[in-house]
Parts: sequence; C-alpha cells; structure tokens
Amino acid sequence: MNWIDPSHAVDKASDFIRDILAAAGRDSLVVGLSGGIDSAVAAGLAVRALGPDKVKGVMMPYRTSSAASLTDAQAVADALGMAVEKVEITPMAEAFLNEMATGDRIRRGNIMARCRMIILYDRSARDGSLVLGTGNRTEALLGYTTMYGDNACALNPVGQLYKTEIRALSAHLGLPEAVLTKAPSADLWEGQADEDELGVTYEEVDRLLRHLVDEGLGVRQLTALGFAAELVNRVQERMRAMAFKRTAPPVCRFAGRRDPDQPGGPLGTAGGKDGGFH
Repeated sequence: MNWIDPSHAVDKASDFIRDILAAAGRDSLVVGLSGGIDSAVAAGLAVRALGPDKVKGVMMPYRTSSAASLTDAQAVADALGMAVEKVEITPMAEAFLNEMATGDRIRRGNIMARCRMIILYDRSARDGSLVLGTGNRTEALLGYTTMYGDNACALNPVGQLYKTEIRALSAHLGLPEAVLTKAPSADLWEGQADEDELGVTYEEVDRLLRHLVDEGLGVRQLTALGFAAELVNRVQERMRAMAFKRTAPPVCRFAGRRDPDQPGGPLGTAGGKDGGFH
C-alpha cells in the first residue's frame, strides 16, 4: 500500500526543509535518533536536503531502552554520513520519576519524552540549529504522541505521511533494513509495541484513516469496504478525544490585536535569526 511517489515526496520535503530554514535564518538541524523508522526517514530527508554536515543526530536512551535501539540509531547515522552523539536521559528523568511514586507507564513515558525534547532544544540553542520533527500522520490523527515531547519541533517534513508511507520512503532512501523491518515502538518500557497498544496494525488503520479523513467516507461506506464498525467508531472517538494535540493552544482573542506573522502583518513570515528562543 503506497499512496505517494517516493521521489516526489523526497523532492517536496527537501524544498520544505530548505525554505523553513531560510525563513528562520538557520542552516542546520538537530534530530533525535531513536533507532525507529520515523526518525530515520526524517533524518534521511534532512540529509538529502542539506547534506550530512548540516544535520546532527542525538541518541537519548533511558536505562530500560533496548540496546538494539542504539545499534539501529548508529546504523542510520552511519548510513547517512551524519554526526551523532549520545546523551543518557536516565539521571534527569529519574530525578523527577523518583519523586512521583507511581508505576503509571503513560506518565513515566511522557516524562521521558519531554526529557528528550529538553535535550534537543538545548542542542538547538547551542548550535544555532532548528529541531527536526519526526512524527507521522497516523500518530498525529490518533493522538499517539506526547505534547511538548516527541511532537515538539520547529519543522516536520513527515507530519502528513502515514506510517505505511514512511516505510516506503525508508526503502527509497536506502536506510538500514533493520530499521525498515523492526516492530514499531516508542521504546518507553521493555517490550512496548505500538500496534499492541493501538489494537490494530498500522497498515489497516492507515487504510481506514485514508478513507475516513482524506476521502471523507462515513461509517456505512467504511463498513461496506470491510472495516468493522467497532474499529471505525473506536478510531473516530480517539481522533475526537485527541484533537487538542493537533492544534496550537487556544488563545483568547481581543479586538484590535493582530497576528504579526500572518500575511499582511508587520512580519508576514515565520521568525528570524536574531534573538528569541530555539
């Protein structure tokens, strides 16, 4: 199943990356390399757009992280010819986790994801680079992401690509086979697997989301295509419940207050290179 032309996607993503960097007055990116396929493809697109010397990877394991994740992340960096560093998040995460006194995996996983983003934004400030996003469309629609954690970034070239399309791009970019074939996992705890938690394979849910969101089909049409009504309803409810993760925080609007970055505003563009936060 592949709804995009990989060559076109690479060209479009490359233009997007270069345009966003130019508008921000930057010329380099930093990306978290998890050993998974999403970060590998995002990094591959960035290297295609900018060259390997303008993209830096950061591996950020926790003490329970799979050793294979580090091996695979290093293999991606080696294949792309990009620099990579390792920063252990265990000390900073456990300084907080030890105070929580909870075994709630979701809460603990969210803290790990946010620790990793702290590191990436610090490296961004250190190097004058932008943080590259790695989250795909499937995760965004289902809310399978941590706000201000793995979904925080300055730009995301893969955010409108479904998981199955990410897999197609991985093969097109010539990324390591181990990354392409491994079971998707956020690697937040031992044995964690995305599809087990979602209760459906990415291939099936991507087909459903394509029909439901992109084509606008209703429940009756979807069940006629062979999708179980229970799955359709569950996916719709999850999308509704997680809608807040797909939008910027609502701001109370007052008359006479213009947005400076909108067309016609005093800036009309996204940021500049002088001052501000990364």
